[in-house]
Amino acid sequence: MWDKMKEEKKPVAAQKEPAQKITFNIDKEKNFSEWFTEIIRAAELADLRNNIKGFIVFQPWSVLCMEAMYGYYERDLQKRGHKPYWFPALIPEKNLKQESAHVEGFVPEVFWVTETGAGEKLEEKYALRPTSETVFYPMFSIWIRSYKDLPFRTYQRAQVWRYETKATRPFLRSREFYWIETHNGFATKEEAYQNVLGDMETAERVMHCIFGVPFLFFERPQWDKFAGADSTFAADTIMPDGKIIQQPSTHMLGTHFAKAFNEKFTNEEGKEELVYNTCYGPAISRIFASVVAFHGDNKGLRFPFEIAPLQIIIVPIAGHKNPEVKKTAEKLRNDLFDAGYRVEIDSSDKMPGEKFFFWEMKGVPLRLELGPKELEKKEIVLYRRDNGKKKTIKLSSLEKEIAVNSKELSENLKKQADETFKNIVHDAADKKELEKIVNCRGFARANFCSTELDGAHCAEIVEKEIGATVRGRRIDKQEQAFGSKKCIICGKPAKVVVYIGKQY
Repeated sequence: MWDKMKEEKKPVAAQKEPAQKITFNIDKEKNFSEWFTEIIRAAELADLRNNIKGFIVFQPWSVLCMEAMYGYYERDLQKRGHKPYWFPALIPEKNLKQESAHVEGFVPEVFWVTETGAGEKLEEKYALRPTSETVFYPMFSIWIRSYKDLPFRTYQRAQVWRYETKATRPFLRSREFYWIETHNGFATKEEAYQNVLGDMETAERVMHCIFGVPFLFFERPQWDKFAGADSTFAADTIMPDGKIIQQPSTHMLGTHFAKAFNEKFTNEEGKEELVYNTCYGPAISRIFASVVAFHGDNKGLRFPFEIAPLQIIIVPIAGHKNPEVKKTAEKLRNDLFDAGYRVEIDSSDKMPGEKFFFWEMKGVPLRLELGPKELEKKEIVLYRRDNGKKKTIKLSSLEKEIAVNSKELSENLKKQADETFKNIVHDAADKKELEKIVNCRGFARANFCSTELDGAHCAEIVEKEIGATVRGRRIDKQEQAFGSKKCIICGKPAKVVVYIGKQY
């Protein structure tokens, strides 16, 4: 089923397919992968007919949502003191090789630029940005001179390119994705760690409280940390088919990049010290996949009001026959637009029921229905996409009703997502039980010998024999070994409780 999501390899010129027909009728719970594939097509989130594997065309409905998502994330980062930058997409090969662990981790995924359109070989190879540590931190070494320059918090919104060798899946796993990356410098390790905790709080405030996507935050095992980091922390959530998807990760880089790129500052005593770096990477296009998956239902998409591509659709009933209905609808649209809402009128010649079905499938949070009867009574019908309920309200109280219902709608979607997420963790006493849990949709909580490098062998067994991965230990609470208090794989005394699951 995921095969349907792979991009066509035929040249665009050879495509003779008709325009996409808008239909939707798939049970999300019974067949999530087919539901996800079909909603991408039916709601026109992306066109998969681009002729480069792993590179999709993002269509307006997903772009508008992600633009709103970017806005909330960037506002939160700016409130914390991060300043926006735009850095080049090309990174010299010598930069990428400057930090040994980093280059070892990323070079296999790099797209290289080696010559010009005229066929001239470039003076050196350039990496098409897979991540930006090796272009940010050389500049930090120029900009940071004194302890007075610290902390130094930056970010950019950007595309990154990685040669993903596994099966590509729109929004979930691509060779080009859209994200925000922060890069930061601090005087001490403790200040750097506090910033990492701040990244986790940003994820809670934005991804959970606004986008309505619940998650668990883990410290990754040492064998699964970011290339060039001391430690990695990541938010994991789960899709309706039980598979885990990593969302924002944040990294304690320590002084590795500072040593590689000579990032130093003079402290208050006049002595030189190395800068401590952290970085954080919310992938907006991947978070969008979780928004679609968590909130969508068998009618199609549902969006929290704050990030909906279109927040309000006005449907005039018999508007083409009644000039007053049309005129009132246009005035409402302009007034609501001026009030800051994303709002449009469906003035097409489709039947009302067809319009309702279409906008419900597209996930528009609020629908306003206005016909001659409502106009005569100075009323309007308000429909909520989250619960499917309608009510008739006075036109004079419309903006107040929108404010109340939009807030309730977003809170309701978040509550429903949290309910879905509530019972996804189950304790595994042995390997057999572990396999059963990860195959039945959820995280398995298990005793483990270690998340340091000496535990990598047991993690490899989990991956090879069960097809799952060790996600790490919880950050929000200290957990003690339970039951037998022995590692679920090797039987040695357990030093840590970990979470295990199958991932995209």
